[in-house]
Amino acid sequence: MKKNEEVKNKAEPKKNKGGRPKIQIDQKQFEGLCKLQCTEEEIAGWFNCSCDKIRDYCKETYGERFPEVFKMFSQGGKISLRRNLFKLSAKSAPVAIWLSKQYLNMREPLPEQPKDMEKVDDGFIKALNVSAVEDWGIDEETPTP
Repeated sequence: MKKNEEVKNKAEPKKNKGGRPKIQIDQKQFEGLCKLQCTEEEIAGWFNCSCDKIRDYCKETYGERFPEVFKMFSQGGKISLRRNLFKLSAKSAPVAIWLSKQYLNMREPLPEQPKDMEKVDDGFIKALNVSAVEDWGIDEETPTP
């Protein structure tokens, strides 16, 4: 009997349902790519599918649109990045300075201009214009090339 069943099973070819094979998206990989701040296009490229498929996957799996799902899982990546940045600041002065400017509102003081350098209307520009008219025949209304 078993031989008859084996022969019968081999004789029946599998039916082709048609269409493209369903693309499987691994949930852990998807969430990991979001944590790495990958864009929708990059995630679609990783899974070799379209952005529409990524959007459909988010709706089916999480019941949310891609931006909401991305925001939810990208937070872990931001925390990890911040942790690494703070560790790096202990060894790198430029990173420590940047962090202090970002989080502590520290700023480098602007150099003060000497008072004698302030803009003073002493008639110099007016005299220069009069001289240009007299010397070259140029006035403010004459177009320059």
